[in-house]
Amino acid sequence: MVDGQAGEPLKAAWGICMNNKKRILLVHNYYQIPGGEDTVVANEKKMLEDHGHKVFLYTRDNKELNSFTIFQKLSLPLNTVFSFKTYREVCHIIRKYRIDIVHVHNTLNLISPSVFYAAFSCKIPVINTLHNFRLQCPAGTFYRNHHVCEDCMKYGLSCSVKHSCYRDSKLQTLASALTIWLHRLIGTYKKINFICLTEFNKKKLLDLNHKKKKVIDEQKVFVKPNFTPEVEDSKSGSVNTRFGLKDKKYYVFVGRVEEIKGIRILVKTFEKNGQLLVVVGDGNDNDNINAYLRRRNIKNIIMLGRQERDVVNMIMMHAKAVIVPSLWYETFGMVVIEAYACRTPVIAADFGNVGDLVEDGRTGFKYRQDSPDALNLAVERMEKLDQADYEQMQQVVYNEYLDRYSTEKNYNILKRIYERAAMND
Repeated sequence: MVDGQAGEPLKAAWGICMNNKKRILLVHNYYQIPGGEDTVVANEKKMLEDHGHKVFLYTRDNKELNSFTIFQKLSLPLNTVFSFKTYREVCHIIRKYRIDIVHVHNTLNLISPSVFYAAFSCKIPVINTLHNFRLQCPAGTFYRNHHVCEDCMKYGLSCSVKHSCYRDSKLQTLASALTIWLHRLIGTYKKINFICLTEFNKKKLLDLNHKKKKVIDEQKVFVKPNFTPEVEDSKSGSVNTRFGLKDKKYYVFVGRVEEIKGIRILVKTFEKNGQLLVVVGDGNDNDNINAYLRRRNIKNIIMLGRQERDVVNMIMMHAKAVIVPSLWYETFGMVVIEAYACRTPVIAADFGNVGDLVEDGRTGFKYRQDSPDALNLAVERMEKLDQADYEQMQQVVYNEYLDRYSTEKNYNILKRIYERAAMND
């Protein structure tokens, strides 16, 4: 699917504009379960349009897989490696709309790396924002069997196939691993400009380079964090009344309800401490957690399921703290900066990228990521703050948002990356 919307009429006219505004093609493959990547794409599209760029959006959705014929399913591994459909369609869009830059967010499964070759063939720069560790790990997570795993970096991609790391499927893992291996071999990744969300992620990406072979061109790797629009307290009263939260003190978890996100440790902690916890989101652990809460007759944990963005913001804005108990590195931690925009402190696992986003005692509290007892101590620290100290922490987190994760700051960084990418190519 392709969609385009104009910015200011004079500035958007077929890429010929006074301020040299680039015409951008954003490319994104939606997963079947919505996630933070989708929010980033929507935010980035609006940001670019608000700054006068003409932005087009090329998307596919993995929900299409549910209606595939047997033949289509059998051919999926080949299409994951290279989709001729994507190549043809993206080449057509680039030429028809005179695109200046192709900016890719996700290619798995239906878009495939063929989108990069469409940009190469049309001789325009292509940028890939890395929202996971897919180039190093076919599962994209560096996580297996309840612990961090970097075996594919140490011993080769075959480790992932052996353990069926992607979606517990040998076939799907093989398709992912084959795609990575082939495009490393033919030098695809060396031609791409990459945006890493943190310095930690950049280092992990460059670890692919060896003395004998350079997989990534270091000069084409940039660091730009995610951002989130400012949040206004417009209808928090009605939102909290709807869910029975008005005038109540509560903590909130926002994200996929999955083991890798630390949801099980979180539930055990709040079952023990009795504090009110609101869980917003869904995922493959949702039914198990709901069944556990019913079986144990736990009343202080409320499962709200997936909610619209503005509703989530209002729930976060009036929470005592947002809790991010991830057990994997995370590639950024979007919920942290969303909490900061809502002036809400964060309790986070002191681990990977999320731990780097939170300053203990200043923007929230941190704890050892695999320990319910350590998480409970972090909650107790938050409870012990007096009103003046808590309000000071709220101001600090909001200042952190303004200084590092606001829309305007992010646009200036992205504009410089686009300029550098054009020079590189």
